[in-house]
Amino acid sequence: MTELPRKAAARTARLAALPLGYAGRTAMGLGKRLGGRPAEVVLSEVQQRTAEQLFRTLGELKGGAMKFGQALSVLEAALPDEVAAPYRDQLTRLQDSAPPMPTATVREQIAGSLGDDWRERLVHLEGAPSAAASIGQVHRGRWHDAVTGGERDVAVKVQYPGAGDALMSDLRQLARVARGVAPAFPGLDIKPLVEELQARAADELDYHLEAEAQATYAEAFRDDPDIVVPEVVAVGGEVLITEWLESPYSLARVVSEGTQEERDHYGQVFVTFLFDGPSRTGMLHADPHPGNFRVLPGADGGLGRIGVLDFGAVARLPEQRLPRAMGRLIRIASERGADDLVAGLREEGFIKENVKVDPEAVLDYLAPFIEPAQYDVFRFTRSWMREQFERINNPRNPSFTTATKLNLPSSYLLIHRTWLGGLGLLSQLEAEAPFRSIMEQHLPGFADD
Repeated sequence: MTELPRKAAARTARLAALPLGYAGRTAMGLGKRLGGRPAEVVLSEVQQRTAEQLFRTLGELKGGAMKFGQALSVLEAALPDEVAAPYRDQLTRLQDSAPPMPTATVREQIAGSLGDDWRERLVHLEGAPSAAASIGQVHRGRWHDAVTGGERDVAVKVQYPGAGDALMSDLRQLARVARGVAPAFPGLDIKPLVEELQARAADELDYHLEAEAQATYAEAFRDDPDIVVPEVVAVGGEVLITEWLESPYSLARVVSEGTQEERDHYGQVFVTFLFDGPSRTGMLHADPHPGNFRVLPGADGGLGRIGVLDFGAVARLPEQRLPRAMGRLIRIASERGADDLVAGLREEGFIKENVKVDPEAVLDYLAPFIEPAQYDVFRFTRSWMREQFERINNPRNPSFTTATKLNLPSSYLLIHRTWLGGLGLLSQLEAEAPFRSIMEQHLPGFADD
């Protein structure tokens, strides 16, 4: 039976080789420079080869390796242009695909999860996967309803054998090699990204939790004019079956070749869903990479709805909605300035009483979340996103150390990462959206002050 490469030593060796490979190519590049090759040509060649090796390795290993790659792909818009160009094709490819596992393994996984009589309910299963991701792949099938006697098309999500062990092992190793990989991604802080993936890994392996979240979203968005969430049909162990969503492509295609009209339309639908979902469900869809958002064209191929997939990563919100304090503080920052923002942060406990901060540095650090709320319509661009990352990660900038002075509760960490990922996707789309009015309507606390 073919499955995820599970031997810890083999997986660890491949991941450990990533920073060594980057270092080796850099050394070779220096040699070519000394031999007279232009610096920009050598740099481009090193980055291109690094991209190919890095994302090919992450995709082939799947597990935590691919999960890490997908998380990086969401932030691709933040990479400097000279770095992003050779990486973009590899990143986009990773968002939508991965090498498949054999049909025989798929059937063994289904039998182990649904029982030996699974063929009485799942009366047809296509051999080739329709999609593959970090810990599982999806096959199209046909489901027989024993109560009604009817049949319907379904998506059969099957977890790779050994996915749990591979996921946790990969993330531990990636935490060790994060510093060595980081030079390939100037401006991105790799270590906290891996730590966040580690924190939510167990939930993503639990298909019963995922089914519960998806069923809640499907109920909340039933008959919505802009969003479609497939209904849950069955779940067991390492298999999750949902209604089939007929969609020709994901937002990754819109990112790479969409018209400006498509970018603006689907960007606005996406960001509205991101803010509206928590108030409807008490949860935040926390995996905003383009492959999870499928385009459903409207009549005559016009602009249509977005189908949302993959509810393995959700933040279950303590207040059953996004925190009111977050909306209130963003409104204060966008309208009243740095001093009032710091006073509000102290009042809410985000800055402890004895911690001294520079108000302007705090405002500068939070600018990516605040600036779009200051305009009736905001145009997200790759250059804007790069500017935010370069400024915040510049050691000479006073806001560089601000993060260490903020007391961010654990319940906010996944919200912060998701919002950042959402900004990354909007910047990849280069979408224009009425961000302020969306926040006024859907972000608790924003319209209060």
